[in-house]
Amino acid sequence: MQQPPWVIVSGDFNRKGGMDRANFALADYVASQGGKVFLVTHSADPELSSNPMVKVHLVPRPGGSVTLSSPFLDYSGRSVARKVQARWPAATVVSNGASCVWPGINWAHYIHHAWRPAAQAKSLVRDGSAKLIQSFHRKREKVAYLKARLILANSNLTRAHLLQHFSLDPSRVRTLYLGSDPACRPITLDERNTARLSFGIPGSRQVALFVGAIGRDKRKGIDTLVKAWKLLCNDPAWDVDLLAAGAGDTDALAIEVTKLGLQKRVRILGFSENVHQLLAAADLLVSPTRYEAYGLNVQEAICRGLSAMVSASAGIAERYPTDLNEMLIADPNDASALADKLREWRKHPEQWSLRFEPFGKMLRNYKWEDMAREFVALVETTSADSSHAA
Repeated sequence: MQQPPWVIVSGDFNRKGGMDRANFALADYVASQGGKVFLVTHSADPELSSNPMVKVHLVPRPGGSVTLSSPFLDYSGRSVARKVQARWPAATVVSNGASCVWPGINWAHYIHHAWRPAAQAKSLVRDGSAKLIQSFHRKREKVAYLKARLILANSNLTRAHLLQHFSLDPSRVRTLYLGSDPACRPITLDERNTARLSFGIPGSRQVALFVGAIGRDKRKGIDTLVKAWKLLCNDPAWDVDLLAAGAGDTDALAIEVTKLGLQKRVRILGFSENVHQLLAAADLLVSPTRYEAYGLNVQEAICRGLSAMVSASAGIAERYPTDLNEMLIADPNDASALADKLREWRKHPEQWSLRFEPFGKMLRNYKWEDMAREFVALVETTSADSSHAA
């Protein structure tokens, strides 16, 4: 007997990271188990689109805008879900946040209600536009979460935010951590040497890495990190350079770096599809984020054998063992405290790497396939519970 199909609605399905990688893993797993999968999306990896068990419904993304494309994705998702459930009433429908308002499964990767960026006084027009966009997404996600029968959160932090902002029944909200890629294994000496050579890094030079969007809302905290770097570089003994990788307002960041005289100590790389190689070249990942539902970039760094500093308020911080709590950033706005923490790390970088090894092994042992299998099991269990209750 053929199992009921799945409909999954999300912006993208690929291996590049974040929610896109998680959705790729779920779709790939369901298809590998013999289930028909209908994807409603802006783009899908060729590995999925060429799979005979996968049917891709492409939705336009006007101007590349998430906000403008949101109604199109929602409409297409509901249309496909209706058609599939009309034929297979037991079909599972999964949406990501506000991607589609449907009384099925919602996978929460980010909560707009949980992050309210400060006003940017330099541009009232830009600030007003940003507020309208934020309001739009908050209204949509509220409707979507209240409509869902089951919500899977990517961390206990995300689950807490869902319960706090939407007064949901706790039994409807479960935590499911993100998996790890088998390719995220400890960096070999050859990989490190090759990576450092490609970035022109001397063999003995210590390198810290920032990976994340360089946005005007300053959510990822690159501004605090650059200020901390200025404090550190005031000391001639500070011998660590900073690489910053991420899409966004890199021109504004470059202006700030130049203003602070850090051009030789902070290298802005912009968007990079080769984070794997960047991690191989680095000694430490630093993520002073002001809001992070989870933090897959931090997880990948640790899986690759790096030490990682991250804000204590980030979702992944709840997974840190107590003996690594010194690497958690208490206040992502405090550049002086961050500089002190970086100085402490620099005293014994090799020891910190050794202390992170058990944590990295634990994270590597929970792969994307394990996450997808657990996702399906949770859905099946709650579906069975619902039918018994009815």
